Amino acid sequence: MKSLELLVERIILSSRWLLVVFYIGLVLALAVYAVSFAFKFLKVAGSVFELGEAEMILAMLGLIDAALVASLIVMVMISGYENFVSRFDEAEKEGEVSFLGKLDSGSLKIKVASSIVAISSIHLLQVFLNVNQYTDGKIMWLTFMHLAFVVSAVMLGFLEKLMSVTSKNDLKDKE
Repeated sequence: MKSLELLVERIILSSRWLLVVFYIGLVLALAVYAVSFAFKFLKVAGSVFELGEAEMILAMLGLIDAALVASLIVMVMISGYENFVSRFDEAEKEGEVSFLGKLDSGSLKIKVASSIVAISSIHLLQVFLNVNQYTDGKIMWLTFMHLAFVVSAVMLGFLEKLMSVTSKNDLKDKE
């Protein structure tokens, strides 16, 4: 019976390598998104002398938005791989990933939520700058959705802080 248990545990632990398919898919998605970003950038660069100030601000916000989305993808890929599949052993030895810091699942949730709030803020700002193209109802719903993202991010941060304080207190109690 113990050998069956060990076999099941080995299968379950080995299944984490299936996640690599998802991370490679994200790498490919990031490459496709980079092509999309390049086209956006070329479009903005080609019309830099034709755009008014408001249009240029909207174009820059679009580029910033794309950079935030790309950063979010990279953050999820690296942290997910490190947390669920394997460490970057060789890269760590050579100092290639020291700039990343450590992204555990708790801090990843906070960073993802913060990124989503930032992306949502940019989208909402773009809507506000083009307010005449949207109905009042649509603006109201977009604002509510943004506020929901903000409240969720704040709640995640509060819960993460609460959990870290609780775990510190548990460590003190054990000593």
